[in-house]
Amino acid sequence: MSVFSNSSFMGHEQVVFCHDHETGLKAIIAIHDTTLGPALGGCRFWNYASDEEALHDVLRLSRGMTYKAAATGLNLGGGKAVIIGDPSKLKSEDFFRAFGRFVDNLGGRYITAEDVNMTVEDIGYIAEETSHVTGIAGGSGDPSPITALGVFVGIKAAVKYKLDKDNLSGIKVAVQGIGHVGNYLCQYLAEEGADLFVYDIEQSRIDEVVKKYGATAVTANEIHSANVDVYAPCALGATLNDQTIPEIKAPIVAGAANNQLQDEAVHGNLLKDRGILYAPDYVINAGGLINVYHEIKGYNAIKARKQTEEIYTTLIKIFNEAERENISTHLASARMAEKRIAETTAQRGSVSGGKVTLDRIRMSV
Repeated sequence: MSVFSNSSFMGHEQVVFCHDHETGLKAIIAIHDTTLGPALGGCRFWNYASDEEALHDVLRLSRGMTYKAAATGLNLGGGKAVIIGDPSKLKSEDFFRAFGRFVDNLGGRYITAEDVNMTVEDIGYIAEETSHVTGIAGGSGDPSPITALGVFVGIKAAVKYKLDKDNLSGIKVAVQGIGHVGNYLCQYLAEEGADLFVYDIEQSRIDEVVKKYGATAVTANEIHSANVDVYAPCALGATLNDQTIPEIKAPIVAGAANNQLQDEAVHGNLLKDRGILYAPDYVINAGGLINVYHEIKGYNAIKARKQTEEIYTTLIKIFNEAERENISTHLASARMAEKRIAETTAQRGSVSGGKVTLDRIRMSV
């Protein structure tokens, strides 16, 4: 398994492979860039088909965290961790404490937090071994509600920009994935009067949202092509690809999932060419990162919520820039993030030939 030749390796500073024989822990921690501060990113627990698939995922996710922090104005770098295996079989206090020791060995270069298939209780076990962890009980807690809030205001920004509507009453939204974040998002949307169309791999989640909010259940093959105003991918990534994009009827794509574009350069432009307004994933879903960032500073829920609501303004700026420059919104947001990183690098005197070098952080756009 090669790291440096992996298609998702984009100048990452450090990749750590973790193994604990006693507990069976297998994990990868990827630190993409620490120009703006320590690398903060959640730990994802997933039963990957292969170690190569896990590496590809953690490299993409960690790079996305760099851009998420930069575009949102946080003094953080980008990092991510993945634990490989079946969470229903492997979870234990000793298991997570072993992972915590690996995090602690990095001396604060990486700060971990909750992500897919992780709970506040799991994070608590990690915190027994390291202080380089956020989202613990008694701190900011579960980031899902604040992440969903950011996606909600991001959808409102996209609807205002594309459809010139100030509220979501009567707006049809297809939510793919109604786990922690997706469920809270459905609540926000329903409270504002949106019409919901939903799908999830767990039938019980679908039944709950249909009962609570009067949502319409659709199949896995129909959710992305539903005749709606907004398609909101809120599960795993790469749902925007050669197959799905031509089938999307919604004029807006705005959801919580990470790495929604299967190929950033290709599919960002394909959405643009089809006239579909795309809310870049690492901008619209930054609420969770904002929340745990405020925990590091000394948690204040009101300030965290207020900064999360600023995602609306950030997206409007990105939409305007993309239209002005006739580029994809993905590229416009990447340029915004890169500019902030470059300015910070220049302030520290890291220049080459009189010009700031962005090669190590450049995305495939």
